[in-house]
Order: sequence, then C-alpha cells, then structure tokens
Amino acid sequence: MPETALDPFAEVLNGPVYVVTAAAAGERSGCLVGFASQCSIRPPRFMVWLSEHNHTLRVARAASHLAVHVLDRGQRPLATLFGGETGDEVDKFEHVECWSSADGSPVLAGARAWFVGRIEARIDGGDHVGFLLAPTEVSSPVGDPFTLMRYEDVKEIDPGHPA
Repeated sequence: MPETALDPFAEVLNGPVYVVTAAAAGERSGCLVGFASQCSIRPPRFMVWLSEHNHTLRVARAASHLAVHVLDRGQRPLATLFGGETGDEVDKFEHVECWSSADGSPVLAGARAWFVGRIEARIDGGDHVGFLLAPTEVSSPVGDPFTLMRYEDVKEIDPGHPA
C-alpha cells in the first residue's frame, strides 16, 4: 500500500496532544506529541511515540523515564514552544518553569496534569519509536475543568523538525 493509504482515516481523527520531556546524561529535551495513548489498565501502561527526526528521541533513548504532560486549549504558547522549536537549537526549558521529578525527568509547572513513567520497552514503529511507560509519579489535574488540547488546536504549528 502507498505511504498515504491511511490518510483518509487519519483525517477524521482529532486526538489529544501531549508534551513529552526527557533527561539523560545532563541533557534535557521535550516535544509536542500526537501519537500517544493509555494501552493497558492492569498493569497501568501508556505508549508514547517520538519521531526519529526529533531531538527528544535522542535524549529519550538514553533516559530511564519520560514525563507526559496534558495541556488545555488555552496553553497554545506552551504547545508552540515544544512543537515549533527544536532542542537542537533552543533550550526550551529556559522559557518555562519546571522542576525535576524523583528520577530527574523535567516536569512542566504549567501542565494541567502530568505523569512520569519508567521506560519498560522501546519499539521501532517506522519513522517513530514507541516508548512503553509504567507510571512512577502521577499528578492530579490542576485548576478548573478544562478543554483538552487536541490536534486541531495545534495543526498549524510549524514543527521544529519534519514529522
């Protein structure tokens, strides 16, 4: 099948987006991710897919944990920073308030909810690498009820790297 075979199906999707952060060997990185989902209830597991072109993938390959952050629609500047800039050129963490989780993963203070997960497996998925995460720290949602940021809210952001 051609590379675009899934396009008609994918065009109707409007899934949530996340900011995923990693730290390893004294380096931090983070990016906006559209390919991610809970994939198991017992035990709890979450899968995140990072582009092979992305600076965050290079850091995540050496990391033991990743942090996954939920944004609301009003947080477009945060989505633009992590989706429109590349860690190859910009230290995104100089522009946001964050702290380190117990394992050293960067946690964004502005996220509406977040969790940190231990990397259980890495899976080659073509032009993305999947990271199977087992939660080790989980926040409660912060603030009033919010509207989850979705692909439709960020599709116009010019990516820091090609997808």
